[in-house]
Amino acid sequence: MSTYRQRIPLTTVQRTIDDLDGCVPPHLLRRARRQAELRGIHLDGAEGKRQRSGLEEDFLTLVIRHRLPLPETNVRVGRWEVDFLWRSHRVAVEADSFTYHRGSVAFEDDHARDLDLRDRGYAVLRFTGRQIENEPKRVVADLEVALATAAARMSGRGGDARRLPAS
Repeated sequence: MSTYRQRIPLTTVQRTIDDLDGCVPPHLLRRARRQAELRGIHLDGAEGKRQRSGLEEDFLTLVIRHRLPLPETNVRVGRWEVDFLWRSHRVAVEADSFTYHRGSVAFEDDHARDLDLRDRGYAVLRFTGRQIENEPKRVVADLEVALATAAARMSGRGGDARRLPAS
């Protein structure tokens, strides 16, 4: 059964958002989802997403687009929840927005988390929303270096995989 308004066929909000997925940039899809949720519209599949924020979705999109290994998302390591974790590589990534990471408590918690994760042998990378959105190549390059360094360490080659400029 089709719904029409002034002889124009309509779809449900869910169908419209499903159709937008893959056709519009992630930030616009996220905005459409957010607007639907603000109007009290329940979207199927929303509860299945493990990323808590649009910033985390943007970061995961970068990982997928650049064909990097997929991380675990929003998982516990010790007493902390980590945004992205490559457990076998011992690499953790935090995607930070000013909104949720401002103030003295957040500042102290972030640094305590980093110290605890490093004590457990994890390399910890932090990226801001601005970096993820405006400097994706730098973000991906930094993550690639961390993963490559970990892979070299795991294979017994050790060392730092950073690319040094030619002299």
